[in-house]
Parts: sequence; C-alpha cells; structure tokens
Amino acid sequence: MTRRSISILGATGSVGSSTLDLVELHSDRFEVIALTAARNVEALADAARRNSARLAVIGDSALLPELEWRLQGTGCRAATGKDALAEAAAGGADWVMAAIVGCAGLEPVMAAIEAGRTVALANKESLVTAGTLMTQAAARSGARILPVDSEHNAIFQCLADNRLSDVTRLVLTASGGPFGTLSRDEMAAMTPEQAVAHPNWSMGAKISVDSATMMNKGLELIEAHHLFGLPSERIDILVHPQSVIHSMVEYVDGSMLAQLGSPDMRIPIAHALAWPERMSTPAQRLDLATIGKLTFEAPDVGRFPALRVARAALESGGSAPVALNAANEEAVAAFLGRRIGFLDIVETVEETMSRANAVAPRSIAEVIDIDRHARAIANDLMREMAA
Repeated sequence: MTRRSISILGATGSVGSSTLDLVELHSDRFEVIALTAARNVEALADAARRNSARLAVIGDSALLPELEWRLQGTGCRAATGKDALAEAAAGGADWVMAAIVGCAGLEPVMAAIEAGRTVALANKESLVTAGTLMTQAAARSGARILPVDSEHNAIFQCLADNRLSDVTRLVLTASGGPFGTLSRDEMAAMTPEQAVAHPNWSMGAKISVDSATMMNKGLELIEAHHLFGLPSERIDILVHPQSVIHSMVEYVDGSMLAQLGSPDMRIPIAHALAWPERMSTPAQRLDLATIGKLTFEAPDVGRFPALRVARAALESGGSAPVALNAANEEAVAAFLGRRIGFLDIVETVEETMSRANAVAPRSIAEVIDIDRHARAIANDLMREMAA
C-alpha cells in the first residue's frame, strides 16, 4: 500500500481516537496532515505531537492561545475558525475522516467532497440532512464516500463489486439498545444514565441515547438510501441483539451476504483507512462457538416509533430529514440535561417535523437555515411540555 496522507476531523472523539489508534499502529502507512477538535485542546495537541501533524484546528477560538503554547517547537500550525476547518478538510490530505458530530460537520465534509477527496464518513448528519447535495457534489468532483458506520460499512463490504441492479434489499441490523425488552411505561421512567448504558457498544452519550430510542437506526435508514441509491421499501431493519452481524445484502438469486465482526469500531474504520486493501487491527476475533447462537426479530415500531418517524421523513423528502435530525439533537440534549423525559424525545421530533418548512434545501447554507429553524421549533415545543 502506498503511504496515504490523512486528515481527521473530530480527532478527539470516539471515532477520531480509534482512527488515531490504527494510524499509530501502522505509522509506516500513514502521514497525518491535519487534526481538528471542538474544545479538547490537550488531547488535540497531544495527538498532533505524537503524529507530527502539520495543522491542528480548535473549534473554540478562545482556546487558540493554549493550543499554540502546547504546540511550540513542533512545526505544527495551530488555527481556528471556519476557513481553518475547511483547510483541514480540503487541504493536502488525500483521505479525510469526517467524524465531527452534528451539523457542525456539514461544511467541512462538503469542502472535502468538493475537493475530490476520499471521505470516510462517520458523520451521520451529513447524509441525513444533505444527502442529495453531497452525492451530487461527489459525482461532480470524483470524490469517493466510504461509509464508516458499522452497518453501512458492512453493506459496502457485502456489495463488493456486485451490481445494485442485482440487489433485492438491504438489511440494517439493530442491537435493540438498552431498552429492547421494556414496555413503553417502563421506558417512560428511564434516566440518562440508563439510556447511555449500551449493552454492546462503547459510544458517546448522544449516539447511545439514539440507540435507546432506535432513532440511530432511523438515521441509518436515510443514510443507506443516499449511500446506495435504494428506495425506502428496499431497506429493512432487523433486531439482532448480539451485534455480531452488522448488516446484510439480499440478491435476486436468493443469496444473502452478511458481514460479521466484534462490536469494535476499529474494524470498519480500518476497512475505510486501507480501502481498497486491508489492514490488521487489535480488535477481538469472533468465537462463534462461544457465542453459541445468533437471534433476530422484527423491530417493534409501536414501542420504538422513531423508526416510523424516520422512514416517514425519508419518504416525505424535502426538509423533513433536516427537521428530524435537528429536533432529535435538541431533544436528546434536553433529555441528557433532565429537562424532558425519555418518551418526549421522539414526540418532540415528530411534532417538529409537522411544523417545519417542507421546501427541499438547495445548498448547505439552506440546510443550515432549516436546521436552525427546526431547532427553534423543537425548543419551543419542549418549553411548552415543561410549562
């Protein structure tokens, strides 16, 4: 494999840190060009030093002096602001990890795509809110979007070089989250601590809550549509509590291919890092004899209405996915802050979608405007709930 130059957007988060683990394990194969972080200046400076990065970008401009101090004598330039973030995304690296959480990642992801980079996409919001814009931009620039979410990466691997015309359906698997067996009444009393305690995966608080509501699977449904070009009715969701099969592809001849692996994000990250080749990881190997059995069940949309709401957003199109994502981010933050209950999350999302403007965005700037408006609606709704 030719030595690959890389930039990591969101280098101090879970995905970014796992990417750095792999880069440092295979330091002879990668050259780090740029790293970014929102506020964790110490971790950003430490990673930049360890990997001889050329550029380190901090989101909080008030922390720039500290970053400059921590990087003295390294030859790594410290910077902040939108222009610096765009430089990190679209600058000298030929491979970009897009792992900034939320709509803050939209503009740098688009910058990387428009520059024709290979983009390893771990930012769900990019395709959920601006999927058509980004896939069209990639077609124009020649950029390659590689999915990093374990489910979409599994589908990508199962598709290999097969034609989409030979595919009957995609099957996204879901663990069911920490509340998979609870009734709605039981879920109503769940706390943030209980919601973030995922049985299989180690993730950040926001995505852990999304797993508990199963909104994460709804967002992944929308992502899969944009990544692979199949309509809603050809993308299914299947609950698989063991999280061993990460997703499946069914073909017209009746064959079904599945990708299996331990629930470790370093596996799909490594696939994207080395693609089209492979690289080793320290992830635990599967022992299917010890696991013993793999089980599956249809999702209960009555107990987990986020699946119905997300599918409706995909099928409605327009601004609905933007409103879905924005309201969900605000509602999850409110739940983690103990301002609303667990069941209020999806209720807030659905009502926000019904009140939001339905016009499809024509640019990233319009996506951001719709996102801002939907967040205001969601917060108004939550204040009404609390009154």
